[in-house]
Amino acid sequence: MKRYLALLLVVVLAFGLLTACGKKKEKNRLEMILEAKKIVVGTSPDFAPMEFIDISRGDGPEKYVGLDIEFARYIAKELGVELEIKPMDFGAALTAASAGTIDLTLMGLAWKEERAESMELTDFYNVQNDPRGQGILVLKKDADKYKTAADFAGKVVAVQEASLQKSLLEEQVPGAEVKLISKTSDGVMMLVSGKVDAVGLSGSNGDSYCLNYPEVVMSDFYYDYESQGNVGGMKKGEVELCAKINEIIKKAAAEGLFEKWYQEAQDLVNEIGWEND
Repeated sequence: MKRYLALLLVVVLAFGLLTACGKKKEKNRLEMILEAKKIVVGTSPDFAPMEFIDISRGDGPEKYVGLDIEFARYIAKELGVELEIKPMDFGAALTAASAGTIDLTLMGLAWKEERAESMELTDFYNVQNDPRGQGILVLKKDADKYKTAADFAGKVVAVQEASLQKSLLEEQVPGAEVKLISKTSDGVMMLVSGKVDAVGLSGSNGDSYCLNYPEVVMSDFYYDYESQGNVGGMKKGEVELCAKINEIIKKAAAEGLFEKWYQEAQDLVNEIGWEND
């Protein structure tokens, strides 16, 4: 009986060893990108000057412009692969990056603890970030009514779901009523049509909207917030891809490209205005 059990144990161990040897090592996301020769970057192109649409360039991939778009093209070039820009709503892009249905998301992301828990986040880039800070867009005719956080008490303020602006609004303007939107452009249209009282967004993004909508203006109130820059997001555990993107961030920063891309995007906004899907 003992000899039988010993033989059975040997057979089981041998089978396990053969099974383990027969398994192929699962490829990480960076290896898959290099093999496919394509990287898929998700973005929400309603956030000028970071990512927006230049309709004068037709309906192809070149219509997507902005700092993050140029950064995505730079990443693809450094990896030696094709770039696919996948436009989607802000919240959907976060979900897609977390689930790994896209390779990377670049869309003016701020570092947040809950994002770091659900995604692999890159080092900071574009450390100058938004020189205009984070604030609230209102109708120009009502600008004198909004000077402090208290002035927004009882007012309906539209903000993108899962955004930095949502967190800031809830933390620093507790008296406001939060209206969740998928696109900042939706919020601006709601503001203009009187469906909300204000829209939370970054200062530069707000300035861009003011170029297209003369009836709106950034309020005098700005959040108490100091940005460290932006981050890219990808599926949790894709440490190889994250490390490679970090290498590319360092190279782009050393070449002064983030400042260059930001200024070019801002100049384009000032020249042509912008639209989004």
